[in-house]
Amino acid sequence: MEAIKKQHELVVSVSPHLKSEETTSRIMWTVSLSLLPAFISGAYFFGPRAVITTAICIITALLSERAFQKITNREDTISDGSAFLTGLLLGMNLPATVPFYIPIIGTVVAIVITKQLFGGLGYNIFNPALIGRAFVLITWPRAMTTWMKPDAAFMRFDAISAATPLGILKEEGLAKLLALFGDKLNLYTELLVGHRAGSIGETSVIALLLGAAFLVYKRYISLHIPLSFIGTVAVIAWLFGGKEGLFTGDPLIHIMSGGLMLGAFFMATDYVTCPSVKKGQIVFGIGCGLITMLIRLKGGYPEGVMFAILLMNCFTPLIDRNLRSKVFGFMKKEAK
Repeated sequence: MEAIKKQHELVVSVSPHLKSEETTSRIMWTVSLSLLPAFISGAYFFGPRAVITTAICIITALLSERAFQKITNREDTISDGSAFLTGLLLGMNLPATVPFYIPIIGTVVAIVITKQLFGGLGYNIFNPALIGRAFVLITWPRAMTTWMKPDAAFMRFDAISAATPLGILKEEGLAKLLALFGDKLNLYTELLVGHRAGSIGETSVIALLLGAAFLVYKRYISLHIPLSFIGTVAVIAWLFGGKEGLFTGDPLIHIMSGGLMLGAFFMATDYVTCPSVKKGQIVFGIGCGLITMLIRLKGGYPEGVMFAILLMNCFTPLIDRNLRSKVFGFMKKEAK
């Protein structure tokens, strides 16, 4: 009798109601799959240490989520892929040279503090992987800003340190950057391919665009946030990024350097922490671009994508509330 009763139970939810075969689990695992080209590129350029660092993040994410749920008597949800994706994203946001305790601690902060303590998937207000990265960057700034030279890393455990293109551009200027890469054409080519120092998963623009195109094709993400984010960075870089005055900056260097592509397509578009309305997503992207370039051009860090997305996560409820779709019709006042 109890079984028959359960079969006839109905779930009531607020409209609109959209019929779809997509599930949270399928989306999470598909996004992880879309990151495979960028991960393979990072493993190729940075060698075994990149694979081990990312694997540590993924394993720690799965274990910490299961342990927390076991302790708090919550349902086991590691099969939905969200913990795996958080670990993968955090690993791809780390330098390959970090000591192995850093990805462990950063992942625990991402999963336990940022995600589970807020109630689990769907309740966190900040992107968990970015909070994990922010924590380890602030705690171990030297280790988190020591980058590996890619051509010295293929299939090797030792590392030769090198500066990132954004770091060189900020500290020594465009002339020094061009002197190291030869000319602008070679610089653009190396940035596209990923042959430059940086975090494990942020270097190859081509690999990231392949994964992003797959997500757009599957309609898992829209282009509202990425295009407004990248477009804002390009405009400000062109206006204020040059040393010779206004309109002398090189937007392509800022677009293809650092974590902009990884952040714009794979982290700023997080369903939970970005606005749900299209107009709000455009505002969100513009805000991310403005903060990114403020930090890059005037701040103490050569990069600003991580802080920009986290700061805009704070404004997501406000953006959704004030830019929600217009309500058609009206309610009649009741007669006295």
